[in-house]
Amino acid sequence: MDDKIVLTGIKPTGMPHIGNYLGALKPLIEMSQNHKTFMFIADLHALNAVHNAKEIKQHTYEIAALMVAMGLNLENTVFFRQSDINEIYQLTEFLMNVTPKGLMNRAHSYKAMVEKNTEAGVDIDSGVNMGLYTYPVLMAADILLYNSDIVPVGKDQKQHVEFARDIAGYFNNIYGETFKLPEPVIGEDCGIIPGLDGRKMSKSYDNTIPLLCPSAELKKKIMRIITDSKTPEEPKNPDESTIFQIYKLFANNDEVAALRKRFLNGGMGYGEAKTILFEKINSVLEKPRMEYERLMANPIEIDAILEKGAECARIVASRMVAKVKKKMLGL
Repeated sequence: MDDKIVLTGIKPTGMPHIGNYLGALKPLIEMSQNHKTFMFIADLHALNAVHNAKEIKQHTYEIAALMVAMGLNLENTVFFRQSDINEIYQLTEFLMNVTPKGLMNRAHSYKAMVEKNTEAGVDIDSGVNMGLYTYPVLMAADILLYNSDIVPVGKDQKQHVEFARDIAGYFNNIYGETFKLPEPVIGEDCGIIPGLDGRKMSKSYDNTIPLLCPSAELKKKIMRIITDSKTPEEPKNPDESTIFQIYKLFANNDEVAALRKRFLNGGMGYGEAKTILFEKINSVLEKPRMEYERLMANPIEIDAILEKGAECARIVASRMVAKVKKKMLGL
């Protein structure tokens, strides 16, 4: 394991589906096996869109239980709740005073709202709260607080790391070298993961398969996958099949080759193919699901895991804030 520090956050805005897991969460869990990782549940980031405390708390428990159940390495990972670190509020305020307003105007999330409002013919800032507008500063504070070297992000989030580098640069230019300039790491593209209707799996399309749903619900979802009208006897193109595209993300090479052959040879109906897919996904997720359900039934254990992580995070965070406070206030 090298000495690079990895930092990542996950917003508690709902139970992830298998597309979220394969595209984002699985790579993070794998990275935790080999790198010192700071991973936080970004409940403060959820506040600009979710205004229900019970909902945020429930989703926080769900994300924490899910990550542990799916194999997050707690020996290498400082795993904590963002809002438990008081220093994040302090550093965010300090960074506000070196961040140009123009930088916030260029943030993708804000620009998207402005464009949406312009098209609707309403005030450009309609529905924009300061949590949304200053989101990149809080994100920069998250990244800089723990001396992060690597920040794994999707292509659509690369700007957040670039902004963190910009803000760190503004601070370093004024007050002297203080912050590292973290590097974004774009994960390998696992391709578009199809949903039940063949489109990209997305909650907005209501075509998702929840990651750790009960076995009966999993089977019901898979049986809803839309297929063409080919009969069981007819050969089928696996590369055009949602069933096969999802299957190959869970199966090994031999299993993928065997199912591909059955698609091409004919003699297998879509109902049987869906059953094969269900059995494969269920076998992979059965143990994690049991552990997830155990943890969700024991929230005190989840709290203990997150508090232990928070204690470790505070040690690093307090040193950084003390350094910044000294440079900015002389205290």
